[in-house]
Amino acid sequence: MLEVASEGIHVVNEQGVTVVYNKAASEFDGLLPEEVLGKHILDVFPSLTHDSSTLLRVLRNGVPEIAKQQTFTNYKGKKITTINSTYPITDGDKIIGACEISTDITRIKEMAERIADLRQELRIKECAEDTGGPRASAKISRKLFTVDDIVGQSAVMREVRRQVVQVARTQSNVLVWGETGTGKELVVQSIHSASERAGSAFVAQNCAALPEGLLEGLVFGTSKGGFTGAQDRPGLLELASGGTLYLDEIDSMPLGLQAKLLRVIQEKRVRRLGDVRERPVDVRIIGSTSVLPRQAVEQGLMRPDLYFRLAVVEIGLPPLRKRQEDIPLLCSHFLRKHGKGRNISISPEVMSAFLTYDWPGNVRELEHAIEGSLAFLRGNTIELVHIPPTVRGITATTTLSKGSIRNQLKSHEKAAIEEALRQGGSVSQAARILGIPRQTLQYRMKIHGLKAPRSRSRG
Repeated sequence: MLEVASEGIHVVNEQGVTVVYNKAASEFDGLLPEEVLGKHILDVFPSLTHDSSTLLRVLRNGVPEIAKQQTFTNYKGKKITTINSTYPITDGDKIIGACEISTDITRIKEMAERIADLRQELRIKECAEDTGGPRASAKISRKLFTVDDIVGQSAVMREVRRQVVQVARTQSNVLVWGETGTGKELVVQSIHSASERAGSAFVAQNCAALPEGLLEGLVFGTSKGGFTGAQDRPGLLELASGGTLYLDEIDSMPLGLQAKLLRVIQEKRVRRLGDVRERPVDVRIIGSTSVLPRQAVEQGLMRPDLYFRLAVVEIGLPPLRKRQEDIPLLCSHFLRKHGKGRNISISPEVMSAFLTYDWPGNVRELEHAIEGSLAFLRGNTIELVHIPPTVRGITATTTLSKGSIRNQLKSHEKAAIEEALRQGGSVSQAARILGIPRQTLQYRMKIHGLKAPRSRSRG
């Protein structure tokens, strides 16, 4: 069992001599089992000490240490970073050894630190280029989405744009929520681009992408000596100072780090991991979740006090299935974006499929469907054969045919439009009856070959 485990397992006896060292630990550390077994841990890992070694600390005090980050060098000079959970092994009241379960995060740590360094270099470069004039500020802002990139004419999306413009004028923290693919980062970037902070840094980090130890150092920064292998490095809060820090999936941030973030929001000062000095930061924090924030609080994923601090303004993004009238506009937008200047149209059958599909991946899935269809396109019209099978209604047990449910839905839609036109007497009135924009109704009338009713004469 030990040999097939994906985690590294390292056990020492009461003298600190290794008695168990499995295959995964051997691969993490770059050492053969015979180079470790039967030897004291400090002889194999000379960069460690009695105080910095988690195994020796637990062996000495008997207190488990959970999910601790440790960076060390083996006797061959290889540098390794792991997340360790270390437990004492006891016989009655006596500690007779210690067991450590490790996950190797060396490459993840190197990548995270390199990204942080690149962010810092980019900020220094932008500050050097920025002379304080509007031209320099615009140069930075153009890299991000703006309010104009929020596509949609539905009432709910018009309200989202209004909220973005209004909140951008303030310094309030914001919490954005919506299903995956609804465009949360688009909205967050738009807020930054329309704010007074547009000329300063915009820094984004997904809180679910890194283990707790790495995420803490990345967000809050590290101080040399804070833990084994730590270097002086500013965190994202410092890099975003003067601008905006976007924390995606903030409900995935461990609760302990949420408390530390709350302190930064309240005091506008940050203390790096392992440091005693506090540094002032002027940063606007915007968080996002894929679930209702109050639901995240109820499930214990998000601290209530952090929620109330962040949700000064709360913006909810609707799933695409709740604003299907925006699909034609979104299709036109994505055709312009990915069509490389070609004059491409979408067949009525494809548009009908788009309007009846429930889009679990939301706007992102729609964009991918259009982008993917262009890869198979030989002419200038996207047909059913070009779009993903799931979108056009084909599954392992069903196929699309002229007598399919989709055609029945088209028939019902046509009948509903005809009835609305008859009752309303005009396209505008029919659109009001159906509760859709006039442009969408005109598009659907064109698909069904329907004409606008003649104006009624006044008697």
